[in-house]
Amino acid sequence: MTVRFFRLLACQFLLAFACATAQAADGIEITRASIEASDDGYRLSAAYAFDLTPGLEQAIQHGVPLSFTTEIELTRPRWWWTDDHAVSSRRTVKLNYDVLFRVYHVSVPGSIQQNFDTLDEALLAIRRPTRWLIAPKGALKPGETYNVTVRMFMDREYLLKPLQVDALNNSDWRLASHKKTFTYRAE
Repeated sequence: MTVRFFRLLACQFLLAFACATAQAADGIEITRASIEASDDGYRLSAAYAFDLTPGLEQAIQHGVPLSFTTEIELTRPRWWWTDDHAVSSRRTVKLNYDVLFRVYHVSVPGSIQQNFDTLDEALLAIRRPTRWLIAPKGALKPGETYNVTVRMFMDREYLLKPLQVDALNNSDWRLASHKKTFTYRAE
């Protein structure tokens, strides 16, 4: 009887864990991701599809800034050793709402802050970001094939400490994509 009880309990735990993991990872979909060679280096061209959860929407309306981080990694496979990590980069886009002026701000460090009248307009700027320089020219070997991994998530590290604790326990505060992997042949 006790063995059966523990098996049932373990199955329920695994099912709950799988559902929580799937719910956390289904929030952001990477609809397009590609690497483009330019005069100054290599750029990521990407597009995302997501909506804010009710908890995140309520937080932004109360002036809590949200940060969305995109991570990219380019590795070159080698048969004789571990993969060569050619490029590893991350960029964070911040979204906040000025309650006094009723304006949404989207900013990227090192770039100009953009102002929007509605949340949908502000989210569109995050969903369809400008091409981002991920590596300078010469960082990749021409003719070599690289494995590219991209992911985007709402970065809880930028939240205030009390909100970080709540974000760990609240599925409404988890917004992330699965890793998207593709290959790129350097030019």
